[in-house]
Formats: sequence, C-alpha cells, structure tokens
Amino acid sequence: MRKTTLPSTDDTIRVLVVDDHPLMRDGLCAAIDSEQGMSVIGEAAEGTEAVARYRQHHPDVTLLDLQMPRMDGLQAITAIRDEFPGACIVVLTTYPGDARVTRALTLGATSYLLKTAGRADILRAIRSATVGRHVIAPEVAADVASYRGSEALTVRELSVLRLVAEGKSNRTIAGMLNISEDTVKARMKNILAKLDASDRTHAVTTAVQRGFLDI
Repeated sequence: MRKTTLPSTDDTIRVLVVDDHPLMRDGLCAAIDSEQGMSVIGEAAEGTEAVARYRQHHPDVTLLDLQMPRMDGLQAITAIRDEFPGACIVVLTTYPGDARVTRALTLGATSYLLKTAGRADILRAIRSATVGRHVIAPEVAADVASYRGSEALTVRELSVLRLVAEGKSNRTIAGMLNISEDTVKARMKNILAKLDASDRTHAVTTAVQRGFLDI
C-alpha cells in the first residue's frame, strides 16, 4: 500500500514521481514510500500531467524523467520553474549526454541521475535537493567534463544534421531548408569539426550520444 493518501508530517519530504513507464513509476514510489521521512504525494505519466500535479500538490521534490509523450521532461521543467521558481527537480532518466545534462541544469534541475542509479543514490539526491545540493551521476559528470569548452551545435546546424540522420542528400536538404548546397556543405563541415567526427554517420552517432539529437 502506498502512503499517498496519508497526511505527511511537517518534516516529511513530499515527492512527485513523473515517469511514463508504470513499472518504473511503481518501483520508485515503493522505494520512496518505504524510506523514513519521505512520502509520494502524487504521480504523473507525462509532462502536462506533471505540471498539473505540481500545481495540485506543491511537492518538496519532483523526480522527473526526460523522455515522455506529449510534453517531455525539459519542457516540463521549464513550465514548472516558470510558475514555481523555487521548485526542486531531480532528473532520473536513461539518457546521458552533455547537451541534455547542461540543458536540464540550466533550466533549473537540481540533480541529474541515470536510471541505472541505485536506490540509495536516488534517495540521497531527493534529500540533497531539499537543501539545495546538486547530485550528478559520475558517468554523466565525466561526459560533461570531457566536452567542456567544446562548441555546441547551432539551431541551423542541427536542422541540417536531423535531415542527415534521416538519410537525406545535400541536394534534398538544400531544397527542404531553402538554402544552397554550398551552405549545406559548409554547415556539415562545421558540424564535423565541432563533433570531431570523421563522416556524416559518425557525426549523427556522436550527436545522439551527446544529447543533441533524439532518433
């Protein structure tokens, strides 16, 4: 039985759990509800619902996945923090990559963990969030550190790379984006340099690993 219907004591950390996978959500809720001083006060399966549940419950901490239908985690962080600037949000996701991490933290996430994290690490991140301490998964922190100082891809470069990932030729990309083939080639040259990629396929693979693309 979950404690979501029971009143919380003043010092209980009230947690909103947001994940589109029911089994994952159930496991997280069970772990949180079994921890002394914590209680799940709401659940959501996607970002729009997460925002609504936040307004309803005003949780102390929101445990949030990134990849969800309708409104994804990054959009949900933006919506929640715009309305509630002091919201404590712990990202728990399967997606590493320096671009996602940087974006989530810039938007206001307190911590960033992968779903491979142990129960103790997740609970520690929840407790840390309530006192303003950041917790970053070691493997994620290593990725961010390794790419620190490297240039991010621009919106225009990403528009080209997304079409490259779909297998489109330079000529087709030029027509779709209403630019010249020379411009497409110039953007691809910049992309390869920024990602330290040897060819188009390598660029797409690296961009996915670093969180610039979701395919």
